[in-house]
Amino acid sequence: MSAVLSPRQAVAAERRRDTAPNATPPASSPASASKARYVWALTRISLGWVFLWAFLDKAFGLGYATERADAWVNGGSPTVGFLTFGTNGPFAGAFQSIAGAAWADWLFMVGLAGIGVALVLGIGTRIAAVSGALMLVLMYAAAPVLENNPFMDDHLVYALVLIGLAQVGAGRTWGLGRRWEATDLVRRYPALR
Repeated sequence: MSAVLSPRQAVAAERRRDTAPNATPPASSPASASKARYVWALTRISLGWVFLWAFLDKAFGLGYATERADAWVNGGSPTVGFLTFGTNGPFAGAFQSIAGAAWADWLFMVGLAGIGVALVLGIGTRIAAVSGALMLVLMYAAAPVLENNPFMDDHLVYALVLIGLAQVGAGRTWGLGRRWEATDLVRRYPALR
């Protein structure tokens, strides 16, 4: 038969167990929070690279999603292929009407580059996360894929992850977030964090 511990004895026993050499830290411990920072930082850099790679491939036609002849630097349009042939659903007509428009190409490419660079460097992660989430939701709206899942899509999951990155300040680990946040510009305009 096991002995019943008083509340004070139970707390003391839990502390001893949590500080034992091979103890697994509880989910809310400082050690697990420290490990989570690195997971969020790696996630931030990875998503930044997704955006940055899309920009580089579309700009220079690296042969993955965009052939060299269709590269933006060679006069190709980064929006015409997807918006003309890849859209479906209730908003397809609206998206198809802007396919190939110079302003849409520039906005898309500047968005990809800006979001990618900001996330990789860990600067302006809040504004990059909001911008990236908006871009991903618009891409989902342009081509909602409902065959495999009636609601959820990887664009929506990435958008949620971006919002999570902004909430945890992921730019401060393995990034320039702390330096960025200390600049006069960001102190004056905190939305640029």
